[in-house]
Formats: sequence, structure tokens, C-alpha cells
Amino acid sequence: MNKMISRIAARALLAASTLVLPAASFVMPAVAQAQNAEQVHVRGSIVAVDGSRIKVRTREGRTVDVTLAEGARVAGVARADIGDIKPGDFVGIASLPKADGGDGALEVLIFPPAMKGTGEGSYGWDLKPNSSMTNATVANAVKGVDGHTVTVSYHGKEKKIAIPPGTPVVTLAPAGMKDLVAGAVVFVPAMKGDKGALTAQQIVVGANGVVPPM
Repeated sequence: MNKMISRIAARALLAASTLVLPAASFVMPAVAQAQNAEQVHVRGSIVAVDGSRIKVRTREGRTVDVTLAEGARVAGVARADIGDIKPGDFVGIASLPKADGGDGALEVLIFPPAMKGTGEGSYGWDLKPNSSMTNATVANAVKGVDGHTVTVSYHGKEKKIAIPPGTPVVTLAPAGMKDLVAGAVVFVPAMKGDKGALTAQQIVVGANGVVPPM
């Protein structure tokens, strides 16, 4: 089940990169189909770049090497605002259960219109312990937006998520290999092979002070 969920997430990110690189087709990475590989999420800052290999200092304090597969796609993020979330938008929200019920957002990604429906659903996420990721539509098929709380719909289900002040809200932006430089903050859904080697078909990179919050 965890592998299936990770692959759903990979589809969403791959679609993001194809959006900013129109020549790329929307397909699942070949490495993601390998039965003996698992997906891991690498979050951290680039330490060095050597051709197709990047060295990343992770948020856990480890340094790992990630090899970018041939034709790997790069997507960027741009700052957005809670007020940018409109009825009918498709969003990806990482959240945690609240003590008083419902969920509280950890971050919000507003997908471009062309990506509506990408990775739709709600599933476990590893941004924080017990967090989840919900890719869903705001308002159109649900109740609407109430202050800083959004009600979203996916596969006929509804979920209400509060967005506290200060929650990172971003959208996708064009990026390329030139943006993969030392110091850049990245989010990498990588495939881990039998011997522990990490390979990535897509990568999300921050720029201009905006970092991938997912």
C-alpha cells in the first residue's frame, strides 16, 4: 500500500514537471515500476552538483547522493497566498489531525488548471509524523471556502482543512537544470534500489527565497 501511495505522489510531481517542460510526456518513470525499488522523499539543500549527480544534505542531517535519470524533469515553486485559493481550484494540502477535530494544514500547493485531478485522493505523507497529503478540488463539488478553512472534495468524499496563519502556500513555476546549484533547497521523490542507490526522474527546487514546502 505504501508503495502504491508513493507512486501516486510521484505521478503528481511528474505531471508538475511536464507542465513546465511541455515536450515531456506524462508517463510513469521506468524506475518506479521496478518491483525491487521503493520510493523515498529526499528533502534538503544541494551541497554539490557533478553532472547528473547531486549531493543533498537532508533535513535529518545526512548527506546523500541522488542520480538524475536521463531526461529528468525539474519543477520550481513560487510564492502564493491563501487569498489565491478560489472555488474550483485543485490543491495539494499536507496536514495533521487537530486535537479539536478536523485537520490543520502544514503547506498548500495550488496546482495550475491544466493539472486538475492529478494524484487525486488523500493518503499518508511523511512531512511530519501522522501527516497526510490531500489532492482535491476546492468548493465546486463541496461547500466552499470559509475564512481560512477550506472544504475539499476527492472521489466523492469531503475533508475540511484549516489553514493557520503563516502556512506556506505555493504554486508551481518554471525551472530547469540550471537551477540545481549548491545551496538550493529541493524536494526529491527518488527511487531506492537494492543497493541503496537513489535515482530520480523528477525534482522540485526552490528559488528566490521560496522553498518546496511539501
